[in-house]
Amino acid sequence: MAEKGIKKTNAARLLDQLKIDYQLISYEVDENDLGAAHIARQLGQPIERLFKTLVLRGDKTGLFVCVIPGAEEVDLKKAAKVTGNKKVEMIHVKELLPLTGYIRGGCSPIGMKKPLPTYFHQSVTDYGKVYCSAGQRGLQFCIAPADLVKAAHGTICDLTV
Repeated sequence: MAEKGIKKTNAARLLDQLKIDYQLISYEVDENDLGAAHIARQLGQPIERLFKTLVLRGDKTGLFVCVIPGAEEVDLKKAAKVTGNKKVEMIHVKELLPLTGYIRGGCSPIGMKKPLPTYFHQSVTDYGKVYCSAGQRGLQFCIAPADLVKAAHGTICDLTV
């Protein structure tokens, strides 16, 4: 469900197709601060409930997605182990749009150009509702964690430092 005047994103339309309940919430974008802390402040939510979407590349499996709490950093060794890689690295920001269809600050784990293996930090299940990008800057989903993981065909594991 979207606030009045908010145009639905592809990610929101996919949730609608899956008959998953969610809320679209807009916030003011600061082009100089696309970080999770800014978004959490805008939403009036603790940063632990805000999850960011990162795209990585493994030496054996190729591209995959990690969805982690806003204030955390992905542990590359843990991500490699979980995904069956020896070495992983973040993709370069210039690769994000061509590979996913999303830009930095608006990357959602749902509705990428091509479905990628997706891994959620285990803390996602600590909350009744969580927030993550709805596929564009200035727009977040508020959604039940189980529904988010289901929609992204995700796996729950430990991913952070």
